[in-house]
Amino acid sequence: MPETPALTRNLLDYIDASPTPFHAVAEARRRLSAHSFTPLDERDAWVLEAGARHTVVRHDSSLVAFALGSQPPAEAGFLLIGAHTDSPNLRLKPRAELNRHGCRQFAVEVYGGALLHTWLDRDLSLAGRAFVAGAEEPRLLRVGRPLCRVPSLAIHLDREVNDRGLVLHRQNHLPPLVGLGEGEGWLQGLLAAELGVAPDAILGWDLMLHDTVAPCVSGLDGEFIHAPRLDNLASCHAALEALVAAAPARPAPTLVVALYDHEEVGSQSAEGAGSAFLWGLLERLVRATGGSAEDVHRALAHSLFVSADMAHGVHPNYADLHEPQHAPKLGGGPVIKINTNQRYATNAATALRFERAARAAQVPVQRFVMRSDLPCGSTIGPITAARLGVATVDVGNPMLSMHSIRELASSQDQAAMVATLTALFAGR
Repeated sequence: MPETPALTRNLLDYIDASPTPFHAVAEARRRLSAHSFTPLDERDAWVLEAGARHTVVRHDSSLVAFALGSQPPAEAGFLLIGAHTDSPNLRLKPRAELNRHGCRQFAVEVYGGALLHTWLDRDLSLAGRAFVAGAEEPRLLRVGRPLCRVPSLAIHLDREVNDRGLVLHRQNHLPPLVGLGEGEGWLQGLLAAELGVAPDAILGWDLMLHDTVAPCVSGLDGEFIHAPRLDNLASCHAALEALVAAAPARPAPTLVVALYDHEEVGSQSAEGAGSAFLWGLLERLVRATGGSAEDVHRALAHSLFVSADMAHGVHPNYADLHEPQHAPKLGGGPVIKINTNQRYATNAATALRFERAARAAQVPVQRFVMRSDLPCGSTIGPITAARLGVATVDVGNPMLSMHSIRELASSQDQAAMVATLTALFAGR
């Protein structure tokens, strides 16, 4: 197999470092800090210098990064890319210890539209954040070993399963096995041992399960990526790469990347795209650069928002489920997503702006439209378009196995998306 390209390896490293939205934001902030992006706190008064580059994090799981342009936002507007840090998974309930039939298990809740059967018979582990007595900030936690498993039922006890289809009961069938024995306090003990504190110092947590198998490349020529959370960490990665590449040239518009939590459950949270997080930040940027209340609206009227979220590539085994003239191919380049009922926010004008950047980057572009007889999913694009009143285009790279515990995409498409977003930020 040929050597893995540096950009692909960089993507795989980002995904591997990001088993939860908390880790994804921490890794994004770490990478940006290496390129002179320094943190701002929403609670502080902001004084921004020319060419300032900063990151703002809300509740540990959403991040906005920006690089001030060479012209005021009221004159040149914002160029924005949005993506999301969350992926469907299994998350621990507050009282997470189960003791049943001599087995210790986690009580879990399904987060988002997970493809449930893919979580069976996988080596799973635990990650998230924990609140510790005496610490001002929560601590990230990641158990660095296989810890638990959701075992499937032997076919001998359900011989019709292959003909009838597998149906998993979310309450009864998904709790993973963690150990043998009974009693209480074993989860508290596990967290305390991982963080090096006393068990009674653990005050609370937000924890979720993840696959322990590392992302990798596959295929005859290394053309495929196999990884968890490609939807939508691949788009987060592309946005970050474009920002880092374009910021030093200081184009006229202010460049902004918004990585939101909670897209998979509707975005209606303080950290989600439905919140005032981005609107408030953009308003503060206009004001901090000498603009007025009217200048906020002028800036948004000059702006473009790119909603970057992975797209449905045509599956060779299920090609009939695609609209025949809009079936994006893996390796065929970024996809512009269109829906006349505004499940995607693209229109002809915004599609042309994205396509112009792709041409400048010498990248082919594909289009996706859902079959007319199937319901269409949605993204943060329509939410942001309505919230900000800003021109918006929905795009993404084609992939397969979306919402599986382990997804599949083309390594060529990631390079193409990075090149296109970089050209867009650079004004080409």
